[in-house]
Amino acid sequence: MTAFRPSKPHYAFFLLLIIAALALPTFTAHLQEAAPTDASGLDPVTTPAPLPTMQARPAPSNAVRTDDELTVMQILFPNLPQGTAGVVRVFGTNSADSPIRSVRATLFNQQIAFYRAPADDIPDAFYGIVSAGMEQPARNGYELTTTVTYEDGSTATLIAPVNVIVGAFIRQIVTLPPDTAVLLDIETERNELARLDSIFDGYTTQRQWDESGFAMPIPDALTSPFGAFRTFNETLNTRHTGWDIRTTLGVPVMASAAGRVVFAGALDIRGNHVIIDHGYGIFTGYSHLSQIHVTRGQTLAKGQVLGVTGATGRTSGPHFHWEAAVNGEFVDGIQLIQMWMP
Repeated sequence: MTAFRPSKPHYAFFLLLIIAALALPTFTAHLQEAAPTDASGLDPVTTPAPLPTMQARPAPSNAVRTDDELTVMQILFPNLPQGTAGVVRVFGTNSADSPIRSVRATLFNQQIAFYRAPADDIPDAFYGIVSAGMEQPARNGYELTTTVTYEDGSTATLIAPVNVIVGAFIRQIVTLPPDTAVLLDIETERNELARLDSIFDGYTTQRQWDESGFAMPIPDALTSPFGAFRTFNETLNTRHTGWDIRTTLGVPVMASAAGRVVFAGALDIRGNHVIIDHGYGIFTGYSHLSQIHVTRGQTLAKGQVLGVTGATGRTSGPHFHWEAAVNGEFVDGIQLIQMWMP
């Protein structure tokens, strides 16, 4: 019997199979090593570069007018993904040529006051910031109802549809040390959120931020994203209300925008925590600090140091958590930075 001898093409084929078999375990190991964990024990998800900045003013996606077409409401976003904010602009006069005195709106039972931004390209325009919470059901046709009051005392109502779409949220499995078990109690979670809600209810009608908008409190890599569905130690299911930023101990934390400190103290989950009220329903929070350098009622400038990073609260190591809320709903802080907002 003649022994089988592969031809040159067969030699090449077998050689490729051998190379592939040898390379596969190495490639798999490389993939596993490419997902390091940070000091908080959470897998980094994204590292945006460069750091997020405010985008250019968007074109209106929709506009409605009063019957006389003298007052206009423009929606400056196409849709509201869950956990995001958007800008609405109102401008014009009534038929008696009386200018607008004030604007208020309702959306998802939120009460929204508008502010005047004279630096904009449209003189005497009013702006409102709306938001959709992480749990807001995704559907089309929510009604944004706006009441315009003119200087002569007359009023007009404008109604526009707002579409909420599903947010891009991930799922995370988080394991914490046994000595943090008390912080995995659902009542602890609920009580802390209720305390934050009571702070966010303190709506103030003074615009604190300037035309530069909001900025990162620490100019470093983002790790765990906003809105993630989290399971802690296979027992507690929560939502991530902000972004985690890679850090070490003792790094200065800066105010994302000008505002007034409405909370500076210790919380069970967030540890040493600071909340800044920026006006018109916008708040930012800074968690797990080792030291707090500000006091309640203090006015801060954008970039002013409010504390330093630490490992307080529900964390297994140096860990900085930054969150933002608009109209009582947690929203994506990075989207808030990027959103054009006069």
